[in-house]
Amino acid sequence: MLARDLLEALAGGDAVSGATLARTAGVTRAAVWKQIEALRLKGVPVEAKVGGGYRLPWSTELLEAPRIRAGLSPAALADVGMIEVHWDIDSTSSELARRIPVLDDLAFVMAETQSAGRGRRGRTWLSPPGMNLYLSVLKRFDAGFASLSGLSLAVGVMLIRALDDLGIRTAGLKWPNDVLAGNAKLAGILVELSGEYSGPCAAIIGVGLNIRLPDSLHERADQPITDLASLSGGQPPGRNRVAAAVVASLSEGLRHFERHGFASFAAEYGASDLLRGQSLRVIDPRGEYTATGEGVDERGALRVRRATGELVTVDSAEVSVRRSAP
Repeated sequence: MLARDLLEALAGGDAVSGATLARTAGVTRAAVWKQIEALRLKGVPVEAKVGGGYRLPWSTELLEAPRIRAGLSPAALADVGMIEVHWDIDSTSSELARRIPVLDDLAFVMAETQSAGRGRRGRTWLSPPGMNLYLSVLKRFDAGFASLSGLSLAVGVMLIRALDDLGIRTAGLKWPNDVLAGNAKLAGILVELSGEYSGPCAAIIGVGLNIRLPDSLHERADQPITDLASLSGGQPPGRNRVAAAVVASLSEGLRHFERHGFASFAAEYGASDLLRGQSLRVIDPRGEYTATGEGVDERGALRVRRATGELVTVDSAEVSVRRSAP
């Protein structure tokens, strides 16, 4: 029995005895226990019930490419390239990077779990299977890196649109690549570029969206985090439905960005900007200062006003911006 098979057997949320799991899979109960422990090590809170049996504290569903495609409109299906779902992979973005020369535009790779998922500035993205959405998409551009200013912010707008389609309307955007609900992180975005500065290039856009988080991940995270379950009364949308909404929004939005750039997303970004008007702490390699958020410019750079009244533009990947007490 593989860990994926075991998770699928437990996905309904009902208790299943170890004997039943072993008999169904044609393995020993010791083999079942070994895979239970493997899931627990990855962060899945498999419970052992008094009197025998195992269960998850909630029901879930595994990602399936045909179900995701079935959730797309004809227009989205015409745009989307490959949709590929892996059980365990180092990183969805790394998988796309390895295959850039042979993949069509708007190819999507998803995984149930990642061994080396990553976020901004090399941070690890925790990736327990069967709970969240880990996705990357390849988008090709002809105009070079210079035309991609504000891409990560535009992707944030695309995620807000997807969440709105799912009935989640309490999220906002924190420059440059986080989706927050309240002061807790709901999703993260990582954009990696390759190719020519002024010619053909490719962006690999990674998205991690929390759908359901066990308590252990809250304890391990280095910042406040939240999930769709918490924002929807404990009953989040199905994972394949969430995946389809994100795929549809990204495919449409990235085509639009290719033609019109960040300027066409700026107003929507401003409506969801969680830093505008806030007291901020700006940390860069040269030091730290306080300022007030003044929105973003036409390129997607953050504007802040220092206590001296000076308006400063922040666009370096080495800069960290945090909300602070006024």
